[in-house]
Amino acid sequence: MMTGVLTEILNGLLLLFLVVCAIAVAQIRDMLSAVIVFASFGLIMAIVWQQLSSPDVAMVEAALGTGVTTLLLIAAISKTRRTE
Repeated sequence: MMTGVLTEILNGLLLLFLVVCAIAVAQIRDMLSAVIVFASFGLIMAIVWQQLSSPDVAMVEAALGTGVTTLLLIAAISKTRRTE
């Protein structure tokens, strides 16, 4: 019974962190910082998918949503100005 309560608390904290990350990405002016926060959003989203018993989606989110997307955005930032 205690495990279920702790799982619900963890899920609530993860969702709260996702909302905070989403707001932070929209507000941050420094593009590299925004990409780093966006990568943390992807990692937390992968954990949420794992908590929802969907390991295949979690792996794809971790690989593509966090890894590849972050690398592409950093490559784009290196070709442009870093701040807005």
